[in-house]
Amino acid sequence: MSDMDISRVIDQMRALKAQAQGLNIESPAPVEQAERLDFSALLKSSVEKVNELSMEAGRLNKAFEAGDPNVDITQVMVALQKAGVSFRAMTEVRNKLVQAYKDIMNMPI
Repeated sequence: MSDMDISRVIDQMRALKAQAQGLNIESPAPVEQAERLDFSALLKSSVEKVNELSMEAGRLNKAFEAGDPNVDITQVMVALQKAGVSFRAMTEVRNKLVQAYKDIMNMPI
């Protein structure tokens, strides 16, 4: 995400906060349709990528255990680490989304 995208998101969040508090602050300029990302598609592709990394790590692990000469221990360890890191990152993103949802639900109307 670029700095411009982040600043737009922050501007939109500030406008929504001001609107929720009853302040009359001008909302930021609308984002053009071509620049919008489909959040659900982005989230789905991220989860699928984490799943692919996990499946690949499992496949390499089984191949190494079976004695496949084309798979060495370094490939297995790197794949397992990639899968673990991506899963932890996805978990942190989920935790942040849940916290953001809770924060929004606890905002006074």
